[in-house]
Amino acid sequence: MIGIFHVFMWYFLLILYMGQIKGVFGTYEPITYKTGCSLWGVIFIVAGVSMIRAARHPTQGVVSGITFALIMNIFCIIVAVIASILTTIELSSFNSVSYRNYGQAKLGREVSRILLISYPLEFSIALAYSIFGCVGLSRHHNEDTLTAVTEEAESSF
Repeated sequence: MIGIFHVFMWYFLLILYMGQIKGVFGTYEPITYKTGCSLWGVIFIVAGVSMIRAARHPTQGVVSGITFALIMNIFCIIVAVIASILTTIELSSFNSVSYRNYGQAKLGREVSRILLISYPLEFSIALAYSIFGCVGLSRHHNEDTLTAVTEEAESSF
């Protein structure tokens, strides 16, 4: 859900900044817009889908499903931290823009503030699922080890 929200906000910012008029002071193009920071929400969507898939089909490739979900969650943590840093840099400085583009720049900064609130939420969700994914992988590894030890003990008799 957060990923879909980020993609829609990127589309909104795209429409907003594409409509700017070249003025004396230029247009407002923040670093998060240039890097497509809100479009990184696709990564959040893929991570969510992988977690749902690993939870719904636990018998089909248990290790590979949990491992992929874990890797995607770690990637989401990295993306959320980078996006938070870029958004903070964007909001900390504001160069003057043409008076015609001031309203669009101000609205774009408000959208960035909203997105800045959602990055820690995504970070905490991805961190929690990463921790639980590690626990699940260690349990699965311990069950395999216990099964192997049990089979070895039974075969020795």
